[in-house]
Amino acid sequence: MTTLAVIGTQWGDEGKGKIVDLLTEGAQMVVRFQGGNNAGHTLVVGGETYALHLVPSGILHPGKTSLVASGVVVDPGVMIGEIRALRARGVGITPDNLKISEKAHVILPYHKLLDEAREGRAAGARIGTTGRGIGPAYEDKASRLGLRMGDLLDQPLFEARVARALEEKNCLLANLYGLKPLAVAPILEMAGAWADQLGPFIADTFRIVKRAADVGLNILFEGAQGVQLDIDHGTYPFVTSSNPTAGAVSVGSGLPPNRLDKVIGLVKAYTSRVGEGPFPTELVDGTGQRLREVGNEYGTTTGRPRRCGWLDAVVVKAAVDLCGMASLAVTKLDVLCGLPEIRMATAYLLDGQRIDHVPGPLSDFARVEPVLETFEGFSEDISGARTMAGLPRQARIFLDRLSEVVGAPAGLVSVGPERGQTIFPGSFF
Repeated sequence: MTTLAVIGTQWGDEGKGKIVDLLTEGAQMVVRFQGGNNAGHTLVVGGETYALHLVPSGILHPGKTSLVASGVVVDPGVMIGEIRALRARGVGITPDNLKISEKAHVILPYHKLLDEAREGRAAGARIGTTGRGIGPAYEDKASRLGLRMGDLLDQPLFEARVARALEEKNCLLANLYGLKPLAVAPILEMAGAWADQLGPFIADTFRIVKRAADVGLNILFEGAQGVQLDIDHGTYPFVTSSNPTAGAVSVGSGLPPNRLDKVIGLVKAYTSRVGEGPFPTELVDGTGQRLREVGNEYGTTTGRPRRCGWLDAVVVKAAVDLCGMASLAVTKLDVLCGLPEIRMATAYLLDGQRIDHVPGPLSDFARVEPVLETFEGFSEDISGARTMAGLPRQARIFLDRLSEVVGAPAGLVSVGPERGQTIFPGSFF
């Protein structure tokens, strides 16, 4: 039995969907342990593109069980829509292969209204949220005002808790943001429809994970976003509202920490981020635009263009150190094809002093200068490479330097969007 976590090392958007989909072949269970529908995973299977937001990427594999664990915040309407869309495309989804934790918190209409109102009012101090209500839902979870998926099945309890929450939310909506207060009845009507459709999927996912581990099944844990968006360890306040780090696997799923065997770090061969915040290697020139277009760097969830730049190995090293990553999965190496030269930040200069770590204070991180190493580019089509030896010499030198700087080997390399376009040395299970 192996338990394996796939964690993004940058600001998210590292291509986790494809890698999780690929690794699912060796797993019997795939568990999403944090985040919400502010994240999206794009998978290309058999020439078909699938965009997933809440449903784990393992759903495309028949015979696997996909769990949405208690660390996730769920927008029931989005979940219902995603299930319908996947079924319409022939993906078999039933309560047997998809389970939603009874303890996962629910995103409600007032969460989305507050999210949008705050961001709109922030003017020059925007965080860059998706406006999906993720942050306010996690806030209510921490303040004990939240409602959970299991509460949908107890209408009197749900009604009482919504009424209590609206006492506070309507005060904010009306008096601070000038919006119309919400009534309890329409939310209850909506919740009734959610309960009817999602009720069969709601389960005690902790017990399911524990039983799977006890009987020796291979379990794959799927993170959303990336380490630099972690609310504790990322570039706060330009972060998400949960913990995309390996430590959150236990918190979000219930699996004890001593039962997580391996952590793989997802690294895009360049860097991108959505929203505001420092970005030392950002390119605002034609090269940055080329990376965006060739790499299709537009948000799966929002469609927003991503900011693009050279690979920042300092950021990746921070993730490796924080999460105990044994190896790396490098994605989108093919996007670099055709560039006359490739660059990588291997350190920073802060007030003239060389440092090899991400500084804690945001004001320091905002003014670091990247120390960039330059590598010879390559022009060969690498989409057919299936071994490291099949890559151009220049690409191998680039990957070797990345591994040297961050202290973890590149064990898997994606050379194209399709499932099979991968250098995959063998099962990680």
